[in-house]
Amino acid sequence: MIDEYWYKNAIVYSLDLETFMDGNGDGVGDFAGLNRRLEYLHSLGVDVIWLAPFQPTPNRDNGYDIKDYYGVDHRHGSSGEFAEFLVQAGNLGIKVIIDLVVNHTSDEHPWFQNARQSEDARYRDWYVWSKKKPSDWDEGIIFPGVQEATWTKDKKAKAYYFHRFYDFQPDLNMANPEVREEINRIMGFYLSLGVAGFRVDAVPFVLETQEPGTNGKREIKFEYLEEMRRFLQWRNGSAILLGEANIAPDEAKKYFGEQGGGLHMMFNFYVNQFLFYALASGNCTLLQEALRETAGIHPMAQWANFLRNHDELDLGRLTEEQRQLVFEHFGPEKEMQLYDRGIRRRLAPMLGERARIELAYSLVFALPGTPVLRYGDELGMGEDLSLKERDAVRTPMQWSDEDNAGFSSAAEKELVHPVIDEGPYHYEALNVEQQMRERDSLLNWTKRMVRLRKECPEIGYGEWKILDVGHDSVLAMSYRYRNVVVVTAHNFLAGPVVVSLDLESDSGTPLVDLVEPLSVHPGDEGKYTIRLGSYGYRWFRLRGVKPTMSGPMDSKLDG
Repeated sequence: MIDEYWYKNAIVYSLDLETFMDGNGDGVGDFAGLNRRLEYLHSLGVDVIWLAPFQPTPNRDNGYDIKDYYGVDHRHGSSGEFAEFLVQAGNLGIKVIIDLVVNHTSDEHPWFQNARQSEDARYRDWYVWSKKKPSDWDEGIIFPGVQEATWTKDKKAKAYYFHRFYDFQPDLNMANPEVREEINRIMGFYLSLGVAGFRVDAVPFVLETQEPGTNGKREIKFEYLEEMRRFLQWRNGSAILLGEANIAPDEAKKYFGEQGGGLHMMFNFYVNQFLFYALASGNCTLLQEALRETAGIHPMAQWANFLRNHDELDLGRLTEEQRQLVFEHFGPEKEMQLYDRGIRRRLAPMLGERARIELAYSLVFALPGTPVLRYGDELGMGEDLSLKERDAVRTPMQWSDEDNAGFSSAAEKELVHPVIDEGPYHYEALNVEQQMRERDSLLNWTKRMVRLRKECPEIGYGEWKILDVGHDSVLAMSYRYRNVVVVTAHNFLAGPVVVSLDLESDSGTPLVDLVEPLSVHPGDEGKYTIRLGSYGYRWFRLRGVKPTMSGPMDSKLDG
């Protein structure tokens, strides 16, 4: 039964093929290069690779403008090399999930080119059109300051088409059953090749229906998501849907499905934003509240926790005052900010000192759910703010101090993005090869934390609760699975603190430190006194509790 819920205790690694490793020397990452680096990911402890879009594309939006769902972009290799990658990853025990980008296509996709021809065109109704300029033509903009409208006039079609994102990404019409059938066909194609699931891009917009001239009134059809889930499970019972949905907590159950018939996993954007507020303010009370608000999901569902991803750090759900505090600490300069709501920086430059970086990663491993790492963050890579918009955090992986950071043998001007070659994060001072040789490097520390997290299935599968320690700067949590208890504590202050843990009925036996060879014994009142250094963190397991072969979560899963 546990194998069916493999995603609940996995380590997910997010990478963009074009910036990870160039195998043929043309300046662009490819499957040949990725195949050469699979052993590195295996040694890191990665269970799942989340692969960004690699299909044929004009590449005006990091590959998220797809013009052929059934191929591989010529820059990345061939379909045969993709299939070879899946086999090699599988041989190392690594699963692969790929992006499912079906909210929109590229405007170069043959479907859209056909749809433009006439109102009677074969694929006309695969997109959303309006003969007149809709009254809501500039409402619901995703990229303020960059995007000007959500409806654009196409001269050839003599009509306006809807696009939630850029004007070169026309939205597909999900209300059309033929479109939904094609999406199933796309999923079926990749499942037959061996992928373990899909990261579904922009889920709320995939599910919404759009009628022209309705002043932005749109309806989300969750039955479309249930339809996708049924097809997926029919084709592969262990495959998953990991959704990108930056939603309010009270909406989560609709996306997971009341009976577990929606998304298997969803990125916890809500907790992520309050996590950064806690890191900026030193106060974790709002983070605790966010965790409680996102609790109570279906037992088969799971949150995916992350620190940074391939986009900006979105702070849209914070108040203006809260957002400004995070800006002040982590993105004070205007060029560091994006879309009036986010920060376009990598994790290490934002947090600065090593102690706070360790705190953040220890925390994301310890939060209820599945941790997701972004390529290069295990090294502490920096960003290049001279690049436009989100490209600042999409620089090539830094493998060595060789030319082009060991990413490519191409001439520098041929690189898909320039490598970071100046400042404290330049590749000669910060790279995989160097950090592998240093026992206390961030890379080797991350490896140890990955191993620790995988040795604590209580976090992935178990029931959790926040412990009251009477200190606003400390987040302490307990996790129980099969009668085994794990406890973690994290201090958000730049100074030491001492807190008292009350494990109630579990008190009386020592807490064994899982990082250091130490134990903490209960005091006279059965409470545990825990000392945490500046930005300190501790992981414990309760000694003397006999595990059972099944626990509360098993019965819920079985049911």
